[in-house]
Amino acid sequence: MESSEVIKNIVREKYSEIATNDKVANATSCCGATSSGTYTIMSDSYADLEGYNPDADLGLGCGLPTQFAKIQKGHTVLDLGSGAGNDCFVARAEAGETGKVIGVDFTPKMVQLARQNAEKRGLNNVEFRQGDIEDLPVSDDSVDVVVSNCVLNLVPDKAKVFQEIKRVLRPGGHFSISDVVLRGDLPQKLQDAAEMYAGCVAGAMQMDEYLDTIQAAGFEHMVVQKQKPILVPDDILLDYLSPEELQAFVDSKTGIFSITVYAEKAGGEKSHRAAKPKVNLAELATAGCCGPGCC
Repeated sequence: MESSEVIKNIVREKYSEIATNDKVANATSCCGATSSGTYTIMSDSYADLEGYNPDADLGLGCGLPTQFAKIQKGHTVLDLGSGAGNDCFVARAEAGETGKVIGVDFTPKMVQLARQNAEKRGLNNVEFRQGDIEDLPVSDDSVDVVVSNCVLNLVPDKAKVFQEIKRVLRPGGHFSISDVVLRGDLPQKLQDAAEMYAGCVAGAMQMDEYLDTIQAAGFEHMVVQKQKPILVPDDILLDYLSPEELQAFVDSKTGIFSITVYAEKAGGEKSHRAAKPKVNLAELATAGCCGPGCC
């Protein structure tokens, strides 16, 4: 893949385009990668979540991090890669009028769209900031909860993002992040494809490396709250691979997964601490595969 700056320009340009599309157009893609078929990696529904408004849902997620984020009334919540504001508005319903929600997005057009959506709803405790999540425009120790939905896979330096999350969280604060990860290797042609990077696949880390990065950043009580397989349709893969290369990829049983991960910053009393033990990486390594062709 290209340098960090080239990658960031690809993402900015692609998501500027997505900001002008409706959910139906975006849902025919993997986070915006062009497809002749109709599918979406976001199979979970927001419909039953308080605060959800379809107008702010561009269909780009891969999980429901706010559902798992243990947001309480009065919390300050930060959404990384906030898009049109969908997860921010759900988080605001949980944090209440005494809480605060901050959305940060890399794409100016997305920030503009989110601000318009917040104004329509008359929400004065939700704000959107343009910025790079590798260098968050947020003060140290100022946030109770961080959420993110299918965004970190788009960022070149994921370790830096987790360090930034740790910096802005208050002692005892926590995050719940949904993301795309791999088990096995993507073909080089997929790794090099700009569309597959913008589509949340080529930029995905190996699952065990992703979890190791969280632990290396110093977070505690890490739990994989949800895991589900992602199937990228053959018609998309054939845009980049020959039929023979596609078959080799299928035979490799490379797994592409959406996971939602929870972890805490050390310090502070937490009455809502996760009861589960730290994730067992060996158990994840033996979990069932669902790559292209094996579902």
